[in-house]
Amino acid sequence: MSAPWVLAMDWRDALLLHWRADAAALRRAIPADLELDLYAGEAWISIVAFRIIGARARLAPPFAALPSFAEINVRTYVRDADKAGVWFFTLDAANKAAVWGGRTLNLNYLNASIACTPTATSYGYDAVRTDRRAAAARFTATARIDSPARIAPPNSLEHWLVERYCFFTTRHGHTKRGDVIHDPWLLHDATPTIAHNTLLSTANLTPLDDAPLTHASPGVSTRAWPLRNAVTGVTSRAQ
Repeated sequence: MSAPWVLAMDWRDALLLHWRADAAALRRAIPADLELDLYAGEAWISIVAFRIIGARARLAPPFAALPSFAEINVRTYVRDADKAGVWFFTLDAANKAAVWGGRTLNLNYLNASIACTPTATSYGYDAVRTDRRAAAARFTATARIDSPARIAPPNSLEHWLVERYCFFTTRHGHTKRGDVIHDPWLLHDATPTIAHNTLLSTANLTPLDDAPLTHASPGVSTRAWPLRNAVTGVTSRAQ
């Protein structure tokens, strides 16, 4: 990462829900020059909800940061020849400036109204998509914290799911990669109660599990680098 970072922000009060999914269907939904990343031969999709605090450009002073807002993304797991990362299907955000900025990177950011209700024992999110560029969607979930926070063990499924340090997008016909850096996630095991969830169905995703593997996290501080060309020419890999 020879170029300087371009964006700093904190991701806080994160709720992470994960389901197994059909690998063949996901393969058709990602660019041909990326590889679908698998764990023990299985593909996964996730909904990740969190609050963004202090988002600012590299040379901007802290007081110029965007107001805090909530975001909920729907993603799967991919890699180029160099690095494992994530592919986003949708990113709903409760900040119009963030949505505009994300769409300049050709990420499918959408306007939404999102309420976040973290407590000492649970994290809750209630979101309604308000953007007419996509189908209406609703997500309402609360997760009860069931364990002390810990770092996911190396090579475990939860480590594979959360320790992702880049995302991929396409711009001007080319697949691009955006690298990020942060400390490892501190994870709580959590039990979810999901009242509404049409984020997956409106993205044409069908989970194979009824109940998701769920974690909650106090969050991480991040730095993001400029987009670079993805390293194409991948070969099939599985954890």
